[in-house]
Parts: sequence; structure tokens; C-alpha cells
Amino acid sequence: MTSAVLPRRGLGAIPLMRALHGLGLCLFGGFVFFACFAFSNASPYDVVAIPAILIWLVLGVRLYRGALPFVLLLLVYAGATVVALLPYLGEEIPTLWTVQLVYLAVTGIFFAMFFSDDTGRRMELALKVYTASTLFSGVLGIGGYLGLIGGEELFVRFGRASGTFQDPNVFGSFLILGALYLMHNLLTLRARRPVLSALGLVVLVAGIFLSFSRGSWGSFALAAALMTGTLFATSRSPALRRRIAAMTAVTALLGTLALGALLSLGTVAETFEKRAAVTQDYDEGETGRFGAQMRGMAMLIEEPMGFGPLRWRLIFTLDPHNSYLGAFANGGWVAGVAFLLLVITTTWIGLRLMIVEWPCRRLAQIAVPALLMYFLQAVQIDVEKWRHVYMLLGMAWGMEAARLIWLDRRGAVPSARQMV
Repeated sequence: MTSAVLPRRGLGAIPLMRALHGLGLCLFGGFVFFACFAFSNASPYDVVAIPAILIWLVLGVRLYRGALPFVLLLLVYAGATVVALLPYLGEEIPTLWTVQLVYLAVTGIFFAMFFSDDTGRRMELALKVYTASTLFSGVLGIGGYLGLIGGEELFVRFGRASGTFQDPNVFGSFLILGALYLMHNLLTLRARRPVLSALGLVVLVAGIFLSFSRGSWGSFALAAALMTGTLFATSRSPALRRRIAAMTAVTALLGTLALGALLSLGTVAETFEKRAAVTQDYDEGETGRFGAQMRGMAMLIEEPMGFGPLRWRLIFTLDPHNSYLGAFANGGWVAGVAFLLLVITTTWIGLRLMIVEWPCRRLAQIAVPALLMYFLQAVQIDVEKWRHVYMLLGMAWGMEAARLIWLDRRGAVPSARQMV
């Protein structure tokens, strides 16, 4: 596979620029890796983000027309939320939350620009570093849950593995993309060290399970099925299709055996039984999550400006736990519609990136299923402040921009079949 859709421009002839390019790649790697550090609102991720973005702006990352819909919708969503904040500027927590939202929107735009050029190499680098980050967090979460390492109070929350995250639900979901990357490489025989890749996959799947997050369980199962299904449907290799079928059967068998082994542990079985219920105590009743959501929807019909950032919790004593409702509540109708359109358009271009023949389809088949599952999880959890969601949004729209440019230049480059 030719690893880049758009070649890098001639930086090698200028020593200073070459050195700056190397520093930029190092900072970008840290930018991605530190996404796993979410013990608090401040993170090494945020320390690395600003210099990484500034260096790549100097190096000439550009905004292409293919990513413009994403940028416009994201700016409308963030801008409307800022406007909704204006009556409450004197309140520290809503103001800080809105500033963080705008900052994350900026990182999403940067990622879209970054992945538009040299797409194959940059996507591959990001996925490798991200997978290393998931393994790091996953090992800490599993080790803390099983009592194998110190600091259990850091890596376990509410009797569930949380790794380097405050919330086990975010921890479990964070691991999904790394697991998909390892799975795809094993299926397509791209893993240079298949035994290590398989062990890494076991670690990530175990971490997802021990997070006891129903959303993460379902999202991983659906994302793996979507990735595998599109890989099977788009492959012209009978051998690959047979391998996919065989490995799917083996994985299902081994997964069942592993689940049985884990459930033989008393604490695991008890927590699993509790978490596997369709609803929890906090979901039910008029004052529960679902009751508050129904009452909130009725109220928002009469509130074009919404309630204001984070004011849902002042009305209902808890967060909406639904990013779609949250967009309308925090930023009003304009923000809510922009968020919905962002999800719809990203889903459309993401599915196309996975199916149509173009140079980076393989990478799209890894990244897009994880992103689509975050959109699904947004129905039952607030994902608008998850750092890695904005990275995946940038990946999707960066790839779309690269695909459109590749189509424009297709006569001057090898065919898609040769490059995939």
C-alpha cells in the first residue's frame, strides 16, 4: 500500500524545516498518546496540544474544501453555545466548560487539517500511538481492578476498572479504537508481531469488559461487526474472506470461554449481573434520568436559547446524559441543530469512506466504526467533552478532504486498487 494520499511538500531540503517537522511529529505523537490521561480536567494532552498545533501551522497544514462542512458546523455549534453562555458569564463553572468546548472544537479543526495531507502516514502514526495509549491505560485499569498494582484508588472507580480516566464508561469506550486497530491488522495479516498483537487485543477486550460499561460493551460489539462486515464486503480476496469467517468463529468461541472464566470470579459475576440490567436505579422514575429527559424535552420546545451551559443539572439535579439533548439545552436550537447535522453528515461521509475504493479505505474501516459508536453512545452519555471524539471527527473529515483531492488528481497517481 502506498501510505500517503497526498505527498509531503519538500521540507527535506531545508534543515531547519526538517528539524521542525521531526519535532512536530514528536509533539503530535504526545498529543495523541496523552489523550488517555483524564484524571482531571487538566491533562498533559492540553500542555502538548498548543505547541503541536502552532508548529504544524508553521509547517503549513491547510484547510481543504472537503473539510469545510465540518468546520462550519462545529463553529456554529460552539458559537451558539458561547452566545447562550453570555447571561451567565459571571459563573465560573459554565464559563470554564464552554471555554473547554471551544478549545476541543479547535483541536478537531486542527486534526481535520492535519489528516488532509500525507493522510496514510499520519493516520497510521496516530492509530499506532493511540493503540499504545489504550494499552497503557488498559493495563493500569486491569491491574488496578485485580489488585496486581498499587494505586487501586486511581485506576478503579465504583468497583469498576477505570484506568487513567475518572469515569469507567469513558475508559471502556476509549479502548475501542485500539482494539479495532489490532483486530484489523490481525485479520489482514498486517500485524508484524501477530502474537503480541493478539495479546494486546486480549488486554483491551478485558479492559472493556472490566469497565462494566454497558455502552462500551455494545459499542465494541457493533463497531467490531461493522468493521469486519465492511472489510468482508469490500474484499476481493477469497482467502481473506475465509480468514475473516474462521477468525470470527474462533474469536466468538474464545470470547465465550473467557467470559465464563471471568464470571467464575465472585466479584466480577456480582458486578456483571448488576451492570447487565437494562436500566439502573438512577434511570427510572419521574426524577430519574429518563424522566428528566422527557420533561426537559418538553421545556426546550419553549426555550430557543436553551437553558445555558450546564444549567440542565441545576434544573434536574443531574446531567442530561444525552449529548443531543445536551446540545439543545446548553446552546439552544441553533447549537442542537448544528450538532445533529454534524453527526448526520459525518455518518454519511464516514460510511462512504469505508465502502468506496480509495487509497485509505483500510484506515477508514478502523477509525469510522469507533466514531459512529460514539454517536450511538451519545444517546445515553455526554460525549461532547471526550478529547478522542474530536480526534476521530478530524480523522473522518481529513480523510474526506484527502479523498476528494485524490479524485481530482486520480489521473496523475496510481489507481485506488493498486494503493489499497
